[in-house]
Amino acid sequence: MTALLYRGNSYETQAASPKACFKLTYRREHYNTCREEVANNPHPSLTYRGASYTK
Repeated sequence: MTALLYRGNSYETQAASPKACFKLTYRREHYNTCREEVANNPHPSLTYRGASYTK
């Protein structure tokens, strides 16, 4: 941990905790916030305004 100095006050930095995975829904489409699970699908199918695309 490193100590930070701001306006004469010392602060300790904390290690970032891992974020929980969430499934999000936007306009009836489902998205996942975990990059590991998204990385498992090497060829995702994307849809934009009714047109389908593959990466």
